Amino acid sequence: MSMAELNTKDGILDDERLHGFHRKLTLFSAGGAFLDGYDLAVIGVALPFLTQHFHLSTVMQSWTVGSVLIGNMVGMLIFGFLTDKLGRRSMYVIDLVAFVVFAALTAVSTQFWELLLFRFLLGVGIGADYTISPALVAEFNPAARRGARVGSLTLWFFVGGLLSYVLGIGLAPFGTIAWRIMLAFGALLALVVLILRSRIPESPRWLRSKHRDDEADKVLEHLTRVATDVAPMVIDNSNHVLLPSDRRLRTLFGRIAFVSAFWFAWDVMYYGVSLFAPSIVKAAGHGSVLMADFAGASLSIVSIIGTVVCIYVLVDKVGRRPLLIFGFLGLAIPLLVLASIHNPSISLLVLLLDLGVLIGNLGPGVLPWIYATDLFPTKVRALGTGVGAFVGRIGGLLGVFLFPNLVEHLGVAHATFLFVGVGIVGSIIAFIWAPETKGRSLESLEAGLGDNG
Repeated sequence: MSMAELNTKDGILDDERLHGFHRKLTLFSAGGAFLDGYDLAVIGVALPFLTQHFHLSTVMQSWTVGSVLIGNMVGMLIFGFLTDKLGRRSMYVIDLVAFVVFAALTAVSTQFWELLLFRFLLGVGIGADYTISPALVAEFNPAARRGARVGSLTLWFFVGGLLSYVLGIGLAPFGTIAWRIMLAFGALLALVVLILRSRIPESPRWLRSKHRDDEADKVLEHLTRVATDVAPMVIDNSNHVLLPSDRRLRTLFGRIAFVSAFWFAWDVMYYGVSLFAPSIVKAAGHGSVLMADFAGASLSIVSIIGTVVCIYVLVDKVGRRPLLIFGFLGLAIPLLVLASIHNPSISLLVLLLDLGVLIGNLGPGVLPWIYATDLFPTKVRALGTGVGAFVGRIGGLLGVFLFPNLVEHLGVAHATFLFVGVGIVGSIIAFIWAPETKGRSLESLEAGLGDNG
């Protein structure tokens, strides 16, 4: 359709009078993404200390890193379902309790099995937030800024990862106790975010999907301090016509398949490279933990730069589709160069890794949450996001468990070919399937599912 008329009171959600609330909501949601990034990356920073403390083998190191990703997968599906069933707000607060409790318990672990168990349970909370925060931000924000604000969660994810490397560098003199301080700090941060989130109301769009119109009206009246009996809002989508690939995405299954496929490809590449980058650089630098932490921090910095450019310059202007296609290709090319060089110097190794991650975060690194919240209807938005993220985590686990073993047996160069191939596949998926959703209301995108949606 070229025009979508929203004959509901929710048109006021696109009103600029709510810009203060939109920013506050985005900031509090970003706090969860910040903790996601911190708690996922900190284990890579702490891994050398944990290896020394618990005498970890290569397999045990993989399980240490992978336990939180397995927990992610459980949390994404369970809380994705519960968030669509019970509401955004309650889950928005509850999942932060898991951050506080299990981050603290991980910090005081005395046995390896305790470390794995508590990291798994922490991962459940992280996985829950993957489904809750993006849905809430998307459902409150206007179409013209939805991509940037949902994408900003990814920005804060990387900021959290950067903080973990900064702490790793600062806490290095503390020796083996450093890892306990790093993990305990995550619990303190989560407590602050938990308190802030308690002030956020329920999503009016979710309330409408449950036929709780009176409650939705009360939320809008509270936010705007004016009556919500406004005229129907008309959104002109004539400049945002469907691309041919949209024909393949007119069913919910098609949309789930597309989001899951490119999310899988991205997670294989990102988690395999970023979580083990400190260990790779440490090996190339003859055991220098400090150099490894600096390399890991540089990956977080370029991720932040790429994400900032994407969300504030590109995603709502250039669009989602071209960024996804060229982002995958741009990530694969530096990795291909790296894979072709025998025994690269540390400086060249870090440069190529940084370049690839920078380009990747101009597109596929930022777009999973954006595409998921764009393409899934309100009734299953959190669950659809959870399914996509779940499949993505399978890719992350593949990278985490497969890549270090390939490095050990084949070397960095040959192991990197795995990511080159995945990057090429990701660009093909994007070229064939990716629709353009910039500037379109959630209602018009939901209507595009058709009668069989």
